[in-house]
Amino acid sequence: MATIKDIANKAGVSPATVSRVLNYDPHLSVGTATKQKIFEIAEKLNYTKHQQKTRPQMVVRLVQWYNSEEELEDLYYLAIRLGIEKKAEELGIQLIKVSLDQLADSNTQATIALGKFDPQQIEQLEKHSETLLFVDSTGAISGHNAIVVDFRQGIERVVDHFIREKHEKIGILSGVEHTKESQYQIEDPRLNYFKEQLKQLKLYQEKYHIEGPFTVEGGYQAMKHYLDFTQDLPTALFASSDALAIGAMRAISECGLSIPKDISLIAFNDLSVSKYVNPRLSTVRVYTEWMGELAVITLLELTKETAPVARKIIVETELVLRESTLSSEIK
Repeated sequence: MATIKDIANKAGVSPATVSRVLNYDPHLSVGTATKQKIFEIAEKLNYTKHQQKTRPQMVVRLVQWYNSEEELEDLYYLAIRLGIEKKAEELGIQLIKVSLDQLADSNTQATIALGKFDPQQIEQLEKHSETLLFVDSTGAISGHNAIVVDFRQGIERVVDHFIREKHEKIGILSGVEHTKESQYQIEDPRLNYFKEQLKQLKLYQEKYHIEGPFTVEGGYQAMKHYLDFTQDLPTALFASSDALAIGAMRAISECGLSIPKDISLIAFNDLSVSKYVNPRLSTVRVYTEWMGELAVITLLELTKETAPVARKIIVETELVLRESTLSSEIK
């Protein structure tokens, strides 16, 4: 794992600044550009070395649903984007990053659509894309090529771990998000699978369900409000993203509670910041960089064949146990 000092040296800032940025210190006054630089370096230092570049093959359009500032609120899509950029560079592919409004202005052979899109936006993408691949989208992409995460498997591992820890009061901090144009609310699939698993075990209790926007501040405010008005707390909590979990950790600490002694916490994504918060965050690892690389490789394959049906690739996850949960298996 890259150290705080390694990141500071590459970013040209102090180790203290890096630590405060990676821990989402709300009192730190640092510009967006500096934050983005630190977060990107932290992600890239966990990557493997670039392979030798090949001669240019094609031009690919990348359409993202998150802008630069939103990427910094939840680094999940930043991590996937970096994987896409890395593999495109290795393969000599020219990557053009555009917004939905700029689709007609760019002439490319294929498109990667990263994030969540509503039906109207999908129609726009279809109109301007001969070969189209969605990465981490929603159920609205039926009939389209897509790379998605196996949320069910990840949640099963979280619940199994909490059961092994002998927890019966298990809660979830789920995420709330909307598509950009129509503000169509997107269901959190982790919540659905979590409910399904706990109901089968006769352990689901609605009073242990908290929700907030997929940001550090969203997790903090949701958890703070919950702790202010609730006495009966879960002893184990799953958060739908690392960002939500980091915000919740701050609220739990401010309330005088201890992680994992009072609340055992597991998140989802395993971004670089998970290793630098205190306590280090247990989380379900999504191989975000590899998902980005796989998107570029898959798109190349799609441009070379005519398939009878759409291709859907489901990417498995891995449970990584650290200090925020009680276990003898801590890494």
